[in-house]
Amino acid sequence: MQTNRSNIGALIGGAIMIVFGLLSLTGQLFHALNWDFFWPLILIGFGALLFVMMVAGGKESAALAIPGSIVTGVGLILLFQSITHHWVSMSYFWILIILFVGTGIYVMGWRADEEAQKQSGAKLMKIGLILFVVFGMFFEMLFSSDNNILFPAFLVVLGAYLVLSRAGLLGKKKNNPTNTLPPVN
Repeated sequence: MQTNRSNIGALIGGAIMIVFGLLSLTGQLFHALNWDFFWPLILIGFGALLFVMMVAGGKESAALAIPGSIVTGVGLILLFQSITHHWVSMSYFWILIILFVGTGIYVMGWRADEEAQKQSGAKLMKIGLILFVVFGMFFEMLFSSDNNILFPAFLVVLGAYLVLSRAGLLGKKKNNPTNTLPPVN
């Protein structure tokens, strides 16, 4: 039995090497294959294959939705970055992995018909989306443009406020004793 499994693994591995070798030779000989665009599609294809395996395997294989959504999502991120050449965006795009995990949990719950998993997945997707927006705003406003002084100026003003308020230089606090009791009659 072990020999058959190792033979199947060798056959699959060999077939993958042949496909990549032929694609590379085609690109080298004809300059027709643009690897910048093509290699993220390989990841998207593997993710889609995991979803196909999930559907074909029935409810028992619903857990394949999680790696399927992660691999497909990362492939989509890399495809976006390959097309736009905005590689700096990976400084905050990585947070989308949380959203992809939530999507996988939601799809797994949908496939297995479990409402609690769907709710957990939806919550995780919301958290991932909120974090993506926060990190995206932070990194895009701070690092993407040389002309953008709004965010650094905001940080300076906020920092100055915190320092001055802690030092007691923004105004004197009223002397309100908090531990006094009302007079007894």
